[in-house]
Amino acid sequence: MESLNEDSWMRCIFCEIAAGRAESDTLYHDEVITAFRDVKPQAPTHILIVPIEHIASIGDLHRSGNSLVARMLSTAHHLAEAEGIAEGGYRLVMNTGTEAGRMIDHLHLHLLGRKRMSQETMALGLQDGLG
Repeated sequence: MESLNEDSWMRCIFCEIAAGRAESDTLYHDEVITAFRDVKPQAPTHILIVPIEHIASIGDLHRSGNSLVARMLSTAHHLAEAEGIAEGGYRLVMNTGTEAGRMIDHLHLHLLGRKRMSQETMALGLQDGLG
């Protein structure tokens, strides 16, 4: 795997990770999705679940259908079990667009756990930067 450099950021970093060309703490990988720890975690457990195919946003899901989202959700639950957070609870977040805080134009699902969410946090969303 090559290290991240300026050229990597010009391409889609999630595509680079999915292809094995960028470093990540990968927890799961199959022919459809990959999952890895977020490099800027917003909770003690913060995993990103990403389709291998470049899909920019929820609006572009018509190409892959509902089965992709179902697979991402199922993988999130299995990872939550593996991380020991399924029983106590976890949060799943999927942002669409820059106004929602998404920073990378590649569909992804955040799995967050081991951090109690206050009512204020749940109402306002997590800290800025959860993209």
